[in-house]
Amino acid sequence: MLNVAFWIFTFLMVFFAVMVIAHRNPVSNALSLVMAFLCLAALFFTLDAGFIGIIQILVYAGAVMVLFLFIIMLLDLKTERGRRINSSLFFGGLLMSGAMAYLVAAVVLRSKISERPLPPLAVAKIDDVREVGMALFTAHNLPFQVIGVLLLAATVGVVLLSRKEIR
Repeated sequence: MLNVAFWIFTFLMVFFAVMVIAHRNPVSNALSLVMAFLCLAALFFTLDAGFIGIIQILVYAGAVMVLFLFIIMLLDLKTERGRRINSSLFFGGLLMSGAMAYLVAAVVLRSKISERPLPPLAVAKIDDVREVGMALFTAHNLPFQVIGVLLLAATVGVVLLSRKEIR
């Protein structure tokens, strides 16, 4: 079941990564990038790397992409106008993409490693997520809350600076 979920999230991540390039609207680009980050976090979960998946969601899909969206809205970027596609460059890119896909498929299919099942993961005696959570909320509680207040103040500042004046 995890193999199926892994491949589903892999294809979704590649799809949203292509949508980042294909969209003309900067907000749509940023939202597609958020979805690609979320699919990457799901890939980490299917690989039993839950802590990295949570950090992926909190740091990249949360903080970094919110910052990107604020910058996009602060700069008031407009949708890019349509332009003519250079057909020779387009078909050259398709040819190179096809060649790369063929080479990756050839290497994966000829590899002997892909025929053997992977060994089971060792079960850790110490839960990393619990240890990090306990450290954040006991020993480092004050710095954690100060960072939260600073992020809230920065968010309010960006909203006030990007607000349009009504006349």
